Amino acid sequence: MIRTKVSENAPGLTWFKNSYRSGSEVDSCVEIATEPGTVHVRDSRNVHGPRLAFPATVWAQFRPYAATA
Repeated sequence: MIRTKVSENAPGLTWFKNSYRSGSEVDSCVEIATEPGTVHVRDSRNVHGPRLAFPATVWAQFRPYAATA
């Protein structure tokens, strides 16, 4: 995965989205931001909307399943 830095940041977080997006809605994806022990997730089309936060260990277990979707 090649990550592309997103210019709009929440305080203290740097958001990234996957540059390997495809399909008719290439701007439609999730963005992630990391900090020690936590991965934050938000909708790239609603950056001020709700966000999720996962322990890094849980995110690591989820990633293999997301890559096949």
